[in-house]
Amino acid sequence: MPTQDEIYEKVAETMVDALGLDDDEVTPEATLVGDLGAESIDFLDIVFRLEKTFDVKIPRGELFPENLTAGDPNLVKDGVVTEEGLATLREKLPFADVDKFAEDPQVENIGDLFTVQMIVNYLDKKLAS
Repeated sequence: MPTQDEIYEKVAETMVDALGLDDDEVTPEATLVGDLGAESIDFLDIVFRLEKTFDVKIPRGELFPENLTAGDPNLVKDGVVTEEGLATLREKLPFADVDKFAEDPQVENIGDLFTVQMIVNYLDKKLAS
């Protein structure tokens, strides 16, 4: 089984190839949309490339869940993710740093959960099972 560092190297390479980036633009804490400029179509390409690189099947919505809060008034109130919403995020994204997001849980910041390190964490768990 590959180490976290080996997984990171392959994930970084995948990001460079999929998004047309320079090596130095990809860091563990880089967000896919905000820092790396990924768009929704890129997420499909990234999943395809990761499946091929790591020889795993990534079910739709498992790595990049859609509609995380889906406008549920129990999960979001006045543009802020509630405690119940944070619990839902922790459940749907166990490999993301929800605690860091919880420091400023504005719904517009949800995209910040999708980092290079989140993908590494996901693959580390996936490859171990």
